[in-house]
Amino acid sequence: MFKAFCVPITLILLAGCVSSTVEEVRSGATGVRDHDQIVVLGRRHNNGYETEPDFVACVGNNLARGRDGISVLPEREFVDTLFPWFEPRTAPIEIRDLPNLMSNRLVAERLQEAGVRYLVWLDGSTSTNDTSGSMTCAVSPTGGGCFGFVTWDRDSAYEASIWDLETMSNVGKISTDASGTSYMPAVIVPVPLIARVQSSACSGMANQLKAFLHASN
Repeated sequence: MFKAFCVPITLILLAGCVSSTVEEVRSGATGVRDHDQIVVLGRRHNNGYETEPDFVACVGNNLARGRDGISVLPEREFVDTLFPWFEPRTAPIEIRDLPNLMSNRLVAERLQEAGVRYLVWLDGSTSTNDTSGSMTCAVSPTGGGCFGFVTWDRDSAYEASIWDLETMSNVGKISTDASGTSYMPAVIVPVPLIARVQSSACSGMANQLKAFLHASN
């Protein structure tokens, strides 16, 4: 499945345009029952690489919203429940490391007690790339202001692996890529025109995850 769209985002009067794509690969059946819980985890590791906690929280919050919302166990609560197996120093680095961890009897018991059916593993990040232009600001006895024009590009790339803890199998993957250019013109007062790239990636990921998990085949 492939979707592409350009979302205009408004801040003050105008904003940058965000181009976003979402792709889905299914490898197993899914379905959410009333008592099932989902947990959304971001990749964490001691080497400093991590999926941003605010993006993980955004996806979880969006999954829980609406009439078709899914019960989501907060990441921090899940990590505390499974202590110490999902702390940064001991957490799995890749989704393929999960089967060995899930074979641990204590881990399996705690997951069952928490009612977690699906584990969504997020990997990726948002980065700022090319920046161009210049801006100067000055203050004088008669006033001051800024003059110039600055642009910068941001890219978001994330992948979600969906793990069914009931069948102990990876049932699919969803990836989202979003990019956009932000602008800051200044004639006396700088006016930031922000392309909300990460927000667009979050919405696309959460909407596709919700549809994926609710599907019966």
